[in-house]
Amino acid sequence: MNNLQKMGGVGALVNATAYIVGLSLALTLLLPILNAEPGQYVAFLVENQTFMVVWHLIIYLVAGVFMVPLMLGLHERLQAGATGLMQIATAFGLIWAGLVIASGMLLVNNAGIIADLYGKDPAQATAVWLALSAVERGLGGAIELPGGLWILLVSWVALRVGGLPKVLNYLGIVIGLAGILTVVPALYEAGTVFGLGFILWFAGVGIVMVRDQTKVAAVSLAQATTV
Repeated sequence: MNNLQKMGGVGALVNATAYIVGLSLALTLLLPILNAEPGQYVAFLVENQTFMVVWHLIIYLVAGVFMVPLMLGLHERLQAGATGLMQIATAFGLIWAGLVIASGMLLVNNAGIIADLYGKDPAQATAVWLALSAVERGLGGAIELPGGLWILLVSWVALRVGGLPKVLNYLGIVIGLAGILTVVPALYEAGTVFGLGFILWFAGVGIVMVRDQTKVAAVSLAQATTV
């Protein structure tokens, strides 16, 4: 149990770091081309292929892989008080981790495809990039439903049974609702709250799980109803 709790805490801290690094790069080196025309973005991608691949590796593949021990560690920590809800929450969490990893693999693979096409036909490369990026955004770049449901359910369970500080649980509920709202096209901007909030939540949960590896929420049937 202790090992899984520690692994989960490390996973949370790695995710917080990945989000910080990814956001820092987006707001500095990548800022001039984030809202550029498709042709300009593709040209930048081709000229800076290695850098873009590393960026996508950090924010998608590294983050997605380390989400798994975090989700399993939280499942172990909270399941005694609400087995059914935690099973549902963890299922959504693993779906989210899978989508994040799939998005990352797609983006890394796309970089090479676009670079090859660009040397032959820049216009075709741009068209292909638009199509592939639309698929990636659908998987995990714009709509945050699975992640929103996961953190909302986890935070709700933790409020009921303990195991995490209340401030993190309330923050998690806000993040979860923001993620769910991204299913509405007009509310895509809620994804900003989702992403920034997760930096704080990952960091807080990571510290709690690494420092307090043995604390697993356990309540009697009289204290909580198992779903």
